[in-house]
Amino acid sequence: MHTVVRSATRELIIGSDQPFCIIGERINPTGRKKFQEELRAGDLSSVEIDVKAQIEGGAMMLDVNMGAPLVDEADLLAKAVKLVQSLTDVPLCIDSSVVEALEAGLGAYEGKALVNSITAEDDRMEAILPLVKKYGAAVVALPNDHDEIPDDPYKRLELVDKIVEVATKEYGIPLEDIVIDPLAMPIGADSTLVVKTLQTIRLIKEKYDLNTTLGASNVSFGMPDRHTINAVFLPMAIASGLTSAIMDSRTESIVRAVKGADLMAGNDEWGMNWIAAHRAREAAAGS
Repeated sequence: MHTVVRSATRELIIGSDQPFCIIGERINPTGRKKFQEELRAGDLSSVEIDVKAQIEGGAMMLDVNMGAPLVDEADLLAKAVKLVQSLTDVPLCIDSSVVEALEAGLGAYEGKALVNSITAEDDRMEAILPLVKKYGAAVVALPNDHDEIPDDPYKRLELVDKIVEVATKEYGIPLEDIVIDPLAMPIGADSTLVVKTLQTIRLIKEKYDLNTTLGASNVSFGMPDRHTINAVFLPMAIASGLTSAIMDSRTESIVRAVKGADLMAGNDEWGMNWIAAHRAREAAAGS
């Protein structure tokens, strides 16, 4: 199963036989007070810094979210999408909980975007899936509903069933354009939660072979030495079938872990990407 997204000039293929897709998480004001203040002032200069750092770190797609308090999110998201596309040709994941902002971002985007996100809630699907269809986008879907974020992986799979049924049959969205977020939860809250996420990934792969993504840093929330936890989690998730993640591409240890997993999974032919990255680090150290 291949999910294809595009910028104006570049195509990116997500799939289990492809290099793991690193989606840079940084262009998001959540938890960034200074960035929020800048956005309220209409200042997007930090976006330029974040784009450069994430691409240099290895991001293959960038998540763009402008959800700061007291801003015109629709206007800012459209501006940010245009700015990011002027700085890089990697495809974008347009991220908002506000329907009007998603439409503004999609309207400003050149290419085929990934929309983040829908849930299995009827009203959420009714609001967003028509936009996904209208703009020919792919979409991230989370298996939770009005009642709960299910603990049970099989309950999550039931909600995936519902999302797939509605998206494909009611809105005509191709199956390959549905990317499931299996719900990564903090291991500090419950030491069994990551195991349940990994099982959910396996169940989705076995039943649908759909591509999957998640917010990788969620698993280490509240824990010390978060980078190490994330660097351990991602190869385990890749082995279970995860094909992309919204993650911190600026953190070398996490990116190296992902690239090593690609090599072990047979998605780095002759180890050329691994060797090239090693040589680039040696050259940088010697300069």
